Amino acid sequence: MDQVISGYGAFVAGVRYALFWLAVVAAVIALVDWAVRTRRLNPFGPVARFCRRFIDPLMVPIEHRIVRSGGQPANAPWWTLVFVVVGGLLLITILNFLGGFLVDVVWGLSSPGRFGVQLISWAFGLLKIALIARVLSTWFPISPYSKWIRWSYVLTEWMLAPLRRVIPTLGPVDITPIIAFFLLALVQNLLGV
Repeated sequence: MDQVISGYGAFVAGVRYALFWLAVVAAVIALVDWAVRTRRLNPFGPVARFCRRFIDPLMVPIEHRIVRSGGQPANAPWWTLVFVVVGGLLLITILNFLGGFLVDVVWGLSSPGRFGVQLISWAFGLLKIALIARVLSTWFPISPYSKWIRWSYVLTEWMLAPLRRVIPTLGPVDITPIIAFFLLALVQNLLGV
């Protein structure tokens, strides 16, 4: 099993390396395409013809979105670069999370008692994430019945409703999610998971 974990680590390192070079290539392409679009390079030269033939067709969907949002089409290369960098960071984060999950599963399966402890730890982690998602959703005009947020209300209402009966709100601020978060952390520490 150690070979699987080390192999996965090598895979993530390879993906990280490939994403870095993809971001570098995207940055160079964005710079050249931006220079052609803003006429900082000769619009009739070979570089401009190359950009119009091969790069501009790739930028068309991004240009349409930018123009619909009220932006300038000349910014399409930079938005593409932002998409590549942020998408790469999200991919690396997801792969690291999955790697940690794999290590947790291997650790939990090494003996039967550890797996139960790991499941309880994951349950506490899920409840904390649901509390955070619920609080963040109140900062934006998102309905609690939205399919993206409803799960957090379903998972946390059982512990917040009794707290709301006991703890008053501070003006427009409901502090019960904060108290519930600290109570979850306290119970988790008392259980030792």
